[in-house]
Amino acid sequence: MAHHRLRRFNTKDTYPEQKLDNDLCQVVVARGTMVFVRGQVGQDLASKDSVAIGDAAGQTEQAMANIKELLEEAGSSLDHICKITIYITDPRYREEVYRTIGRWLKGVFPVSTGLVIQALARPEWLVEVDVIAVIPDEN
Repeated sequence: MAHHRLRRFNTKDTYPEQKLDNDLCQVVVARGTMVFVRGQVGQDLASKDSVAIGDAAGQTEQAMANIKELLEEAGSSLDHICKITIYITDPRYREEVYRTIGRWLKGVFPVSTGLVIQALARPEWLVEVDVIAVIPDEN
């Protein structure tokens, strides 16, 4: 198999107020070595509840905790992140968001892209983080 999809879901369940019907997943493991993690936000993976509303740093904490959990589920870890993309809805959030991510990724040295965008999928979300990682040979 070229890739494995973890935590499959349909957008009609995730965004019931919108008329969407897309089949997605949280993580794709490609060729057994590359891990692509869906953009994570201030949303609890288990309950789907938004958390830290109005708090960009708090939402970043949740996003990074989600990324850690999903990478470990895929057989990788934060240490194996190669690329991170950070989306914020206001440039004034940059320092607190990057400081939070920096704590989670101390010593990792991924390449990074940061974007200021107009909005995310839900109005209460202020930050979204997605990553590409690898599964180390020892797994």
